[in-house]
Amino acid sequence: MSDLELTTPLTFRPIFMERIWGARRIETEFGKKLPPNVKIGESWEIVDRPEAQSIVANGPLKGKTLHDLWTQDRQSIFGNVAEAARFPLLIKFLDAHERLSLQVHPPEKVASILGGEPKTEFWYVAAADSDAELFLGFREPITRDQFEKALHEGTAADYVYKVRVNTGDSAFLPAGRLHAVGAGNLLIEIQQNSDTTYRVFDWNRVDDKGKPRQLHIEQALQCIDFDDAQPRLLEAEGELLLRHKVFEVQKWNLDSPREVTPLGQFAVVCCLTGQLACANVDLAPGEFFLVPAQLQDRQLKPLAVRTTLLRVTIPV
Repeated sequence: MSDLELTTPLTFRPIFMERIWGARRIETEFGKKLPPNVKIGESWEIVDRPEAQSIVANGPLKGKTLHDLWTQDRQSIFGNVAEAARFPLLIKFLDAHERLSLQVHPPEKVASILGGEPKTEFWYVAAADSDAELFLGFREPITRDQFEKALHEGTAADYVYKVRVNTGDSAFLPAGRLHAVGAGNLLIEIQQNSDTTYRVFDWNRVDDKGKPRQLHIEQALQCIDFDDAQPRLLEAEGELLLRHKVFEVQKWNLDSPREVTPLGQFAVVCCLTGQLACANVDLAPGEFFLVPAQLQDRQLKPLAVRTTLLRVTIPV
């Protein structure tokens, strides 16, 4: 790849997903142009999956997929990351106008047995209604048999731990943690590149044909950590929100120009408030770009007061 092609960060076209529980908040809050007359629950911002591909929106690499970049120019764009068949992260917005199903994602050992993919997640609350909450783990430890009985009786929600949230809060969801997003949340989700979800309870909802959504109770019971009681929201350590082997997330208050990462390490940046620029590419709230590992001009510059951002990297 020539130097010419690495003169700016890479922006991608978002992929909008219709969901029964979605709405239009991604548009009203962040100005993303959504397709008309549909409930959009997710905007996939950075994704490399067989069924969904981020496509470069700008510059000489315009039209290339994230998978093209990963397979053809990995060192230049991503640096020394661990070997993997696909880019290992999936980053999206979730607009929960209604609450999502109670669900779990499989830990590594169980995923391989069930034929799924392991999935650990991080949520950042980009906007929240005054009464918004998250469902995380259990109110107290419970046995598998007790919870299975509650599922059959339709009382599973009584055992789940609820946490009130405000804009700016964040939560860690290790694989195996029972969880759901409550109504009135607009979240940024950073996760392992996986789309394996086992739903255990969907609040007795039905679709427009009167049918309940498919549940995966048997698989979920093999994944859930039944000792996971009253987990706390994350407490920032300075700028660090979470460091995990899969990804690291920092939140910056950008009041002066600053190098995003050392040369040789990529980063994904999301503008939260204000406005910022890097190498003549601007970011407004709700927008993302990927700063290639070998980009020479790595300075993030604030273009407005009170500019804040999330910086996502993969620990080397």
